[in-house]
Amino acid sequence: MIIGYARVSTEEQRLDLQIQALRTAGCSRIFTDHGESGGNFSRSGLEAATQTLREGSTLVVWRLDRLGRSLSGLVQLMERLSKRGVHFRSLTEHIDTSSSGGRLMFDMMAALAEFERSIIAERTRAGLEAAKIRGKTLGRPRLLSEEVLDIALSRLEEGREGLTDIARSLNVSPRTLSRHLINAKMRRRTCPEAPHLSAHDALSP
Repeated sequence: MIIGYARVSTEEQRLDLQIQALRTAGCSRIFTDHGESGGNFSRSGLEAATQTLREGSTLVVWRLDRLGRSLSGLVQLMERLSKRGVHFRSLTEHIDTSSSGGRLMFDMMAALAEFERSIIAERTRAGLEAAKIRGKTLGRPRLLSEEVLDIALSRLEEGREGLTDIARSLNVSPRTLSRHLINAKMRRRTCPEAPHLSAHDALSP
């Protein structure tokens, strides 16, 4: 069974090009997400696609970033599929985990994801240390201060880092971080004039 998955980030974008390519690739079923960010892997269409897959099946996407924009998130998803005996193929990047070359590419991606996680942790520690130098108290009870949450929220919105990776770097659970980020978003909406840090600002001297 060959299952296709397509995604666009905004309601204005169209899925036609991706769907046509997936049909040409032989997909018997195609699942879609319309207006969904690639930084979030909890999408209804993607979940439906992965639940349909069985051992020996193949999940196909038109381009790798249609599956997600977080490298570590991509690797984690493909590792889960691999454990179930499911293959993965990306048409544009010519990645096919059913082949030796595709498996080598996946191993390289996994190594890069591990490197990315170490860089994220290092940058987060640098941001926390910078906040501490500016007089913020960052002990465990106040680890998720407003300033730290602004940093985390900005990084999540940039789409290069997933919620799980950011939570790991802050030593909290994804559920805890998600709950605090909801409050941070509400604070931004109710106090739009209040300054907040971008990921770049947090690391600037």
